[in-house]
Parts: sequence; structure tokens; C-alpha cells
Amino acid sequence: MDIHVEPIMESRLTDSTFDSLLFGVEFSDHMLLAQTEQGQWQDATILPYGNLSIPPSLSALHYGQSVFEGMKAFYVNESTVHLFRLDDHYERLTNSCHRISIPVPPKEMFIEGLKKLVALDRAWVPNKENHSLYIRPVAFASDPIIAAKASTEYTFMIICSPVGPYYPTGVKPLDLTTSTEYVRAVVGGTGYAKAAGNYAASFQPAQEVRKDGFAQIIWLDALEHRFVEEVGTMNIFFKLKDRLITPKLTGSILSGITRLSVIALAQEMGIEVSEERIDIHDMIAAFKDGELEEVFGAGTAAVIAPFGRIHHQGENIQFDLEGRGPFATKIHKAITDLQYGRVVDTHGWVHPV
Repeated sequence: MDIHVEPIMESRLTDSTFDSLLFGVEFSDHMLLAQTEQGQWQDATILPYGNLSIPPSLSALHYGQSVFEGMKAFYVNESTVHLFRLDDHYERLTNSCHRISIPVPPKEMFIEGLKKLVALDRAWVPNKENHSLYIRPVAFASDPIIAAKASTEYTFMIICSPVGPYYPTGVKPLDLTTSTEYVRAVVGGTGYAKAAGNYAASFQPAQEVRKDGFAQIIWLDALEHRFVEEVGTMNIFFKLKDRLITPKLTGSILSGITRLSVIALAQEMGIEVSEERIDIHDMIAAFKDGELEEVFGAGTAAVIAPFGRIHHQGENIQFDLEGRGPFATKIHKAITDLQYGRVVDTHGWVHPV
């Protein structure tokens, strides 16, 4: 598969571009674009970042047939940036495409196209503490037909956005609450896919809990409103005195790449890690008994986010924290040391560009 490059004449990058970055607002000079013809992916092109021309009848706008990934590139030195766990991201994109009935973009297009795009725009990878280049691959239906069926033609893009620290004012523990009115996903649905509609459906519930002073919803299972699943755009971990536990992937939970990294690195540290159904009432009881030490989230954007308070039906899990807890701090350092090239990668996760 050929990847044609149409470079820009002059970069939009300035000396002040990285001074006050907001997440997902600024975009690098180039993007990758590919489309299908008669159901088959054609050669990709890397071209100057710009608007797309789409018809009002674009299938993805009407039926939400769209999936994406979230990744980052990390500055190591003047000649190297790192991409993290490319094969795992491609595998998840593949699973998402299958579930939403989108032809899977070829792996060569995804891997080599991404590397070539990042190499071309490597000046957009900030050389600043806790900064990175956020990478958004997306595939969507592009038939100009408003018929309730799978599209016959599709578009694949990769765009890149330089971002600063997820918490620009410092890492502060987040307060969460459960909901028995709303659910994120059900087994048999699209919860395990990184589908656009999964996120759209969470916005209204999240807005409602913010009015009560909570940062996000801790999602419970759809049937009993009892078993913990996810938090916003993150997977969740509970650190007990003798082990680390996280919800088992049952088909309604996204398999986070950072989640996989936390599990592997914790096991290397000698921590027993268990993936299981986690009853929120058991965690409240474990906190009261002094067994529950920390709760944190794991995701590409925030890496490791500490949780200060979890509210459920009048009861609270409350930690006296100013930032990440001891274990969350340790696992955050282990992940970011790999990403920024401060330690040798023995896992095969890091891809230098």
C-alpha cells in the first residue's frame, strides 16, 4: 500500500503555539486521509490539515457509524519521539470496526501511515514536561444516503493535536457519583467498542452530576446497578492492601490500553492483580474496614487520575489526598518513564519514530 505525501508550503507552528494548550483545540500541519472504493481501502494520502467537504446526507451524521482511537506521541530527544503500544491500538480499532460494521483499515496503512505522519509533523510534539502530541485515528461511514443501513463507502483519517497536561493546574483528586437512572452500556451492545455514540450518550448524565459538584459518573452495570464498570473516559482500579482489582471485561467495558499497561506493570512490581466483577457495596465495606487504600482511573488522556470521593446512595468512600496516592504515583511514573524514554522498554510497547 502506497502512502502519498503532499507537504505544506509553510508550517503554522509558532514559538507560542505550546504556551497555553487546550486539549484538542490546536492541530498539526498534516493529516492522513484514505477512502474505500467498492468496499476496498485505497492508498492513503498525507496532506495539509484542512476542512472536509461532505454532503448533508453523509451516512455517519445520521446513523453514527463511526469509531476512533486515542493515542499519543512523546518527545524523547531531538531525533526521536515515541509511539506507545501501536499493535494494541490497532487491535482495538479492528474490534470497534467489526462491531460497527466498518471495513477494517489495513494494518500497514494504520502503522506506517501513523509513523510517517508523526515523522512529518514531529516539530508539533512538544518538548515540555507532561506534554505530548495527541493522535486521533477515526473511521466513519461516508455514503451520501439517508437509509438506515450500513454504508457501502468509508473514510479513514488521522489527525494530531499537541496537548499539555490533562490537569493544567496540577493533579487533584476527582469526586465521583454513581447513577441508577443512566447506564453506559449493556452486554451485547457497543460498550467494548470505541464508538462515537458511546460518548455522546454520556454527555447529558455527566452535565447533570457536575451541577452537584461531581467531576464524573462511576458507571454501574445496567441490570442491577451494583457492579462497577467504568468512569467517564477511563477504566477504574481499586488498590486494596493485598492486591489490585479492576472490573472484568464482560463486553460492556472498553479494553483500555493504559488499563493493560497498569495490569502488566503492577504484576511486575509483585502486586497481585485480579480482573473481576466488583460490587460497589463491597468496596464501601472495604473502605470502612481500612482495606481499600486507593481508587484511580487509567486512560490515555490523563494516564492515571486519582479519585478522592465516591458517592453511592448516601454513602461515601473518601480519601484525604492532595494528588495521586502512593501506588497511583508509582504506576504513573512507570508508564510515563516508558513513554518518554526515561527507562529501557523490555515489553516491546515503544515504537521510536
